[in-house]
Amino acid sequence: MRNLILFIVPFFLLSSLHLKQEPNNAIVPVPKIEEDNYDWWGRHAEIMATKDSIDPEIVLIGNSITHFWGGLPQLKDRNGKPLTPRGPQAWNSAFKDYRVLNLGFGWDRTQNVLWRIDHGELDGLNPKIVIVNIGTNNTSETKNCRKNSASEILEGIKAVSDRIQTKLPRTKIILMAIFPREESPAHPRRALINDTNVLLADYAKKQNIAFIDIGPKMLSPDGTLSKEIAGDFCHPTEKGYQIWADALRPFLNDL
Repeated sequence: MRNLILFIVPFFLLSSLHLKQEPNNAIVPVPKIEEDNYDWWGRHAEIMATKDSIDPEIVLIGNSITHFWGGLPQLKDRNGKPLTPRGPQAWNSAFKDYRVLNLGFGWDRTQNVLWRIDHGELDGLNPKIVIVNIGTNNTSETKNCRKNSASEILEGIKAVSDRIQTKLPRTKIILMAIFPREESPAHPRRALINDTNVLLADYAKKQNIAFIDIGPKMLSPDGTLSKEIAGDFCHPTEKGYQIWADALRPFLNDL
């Protein structure tokens, strides 16, 4: 029995050590991971073909929350059929006077954004502002990809910011806190998002990066996220997008 115990203890120690050494996939560039209702590769190709002619003053980088908002390239389904953006009035209230490139891709995580930047989506551009809203999908656990910890998501977003600064050294970065998800404030995802945002705020302060957290304005006094703000408790409605637009406007007025 004593020999068995001596064998079991080191085994668990080794297992724990192995888990701690698991690489952070949030910083490893990869292309499309998840299936969605649009053509991921087609959107990337369209961006590469049109970004120079758009010559954007503002670039938005993100996932479906950014993707669904509006702008160019136009929102389309997997067959190339145009779809109606979810926040057109809010989009116009913020961006109607500017040339804007929307680099939002549904289901993207930080690792997908890194791949897209490494494969040319920012090359040759000279925007005045890049707005980054990424990380919410890193809180998801799917059959294709594990969820990340708060510190891993921070590392992923830091890597994205570093890439942007390397590609666009004269461009101002605006980093968005991850928007609240799930209806109830007691949902475990809320805690992960909150922990990540605390780390992001500290990182942005130390790096002198503009940081905007609209989460409190999206939530009811009791902390719930209503369908009026996010119909599926993730993606903003027109009203939810207007909160984002209003928060951005003071930064855009300086352009």
